[in-house]
Amino acid sequence: MADDLTFSDFTAGEKVRVAALVARMAKRGAAGPTVDLSDLKTRIERIERQALRRKKTGK
Repeated sequence: MADDLTFSDFTAGEKVRVAALVARMAKRGAAGPTVDLSDLKTRIERIERQALRRKKTGK
């Protein structure tokens, strides 16, 4: 997670989306260490950027 964000900076919808993506990452990770998780990491980073942008603009 970005350094400037806390869990309370996310909206309820963003929290649910991140939790679902983390669950999907765990499920894929159980398949083995060679599984590619970069697409899910990118989606989480996009949500983090959105929350950080909102926090900086004060909305």
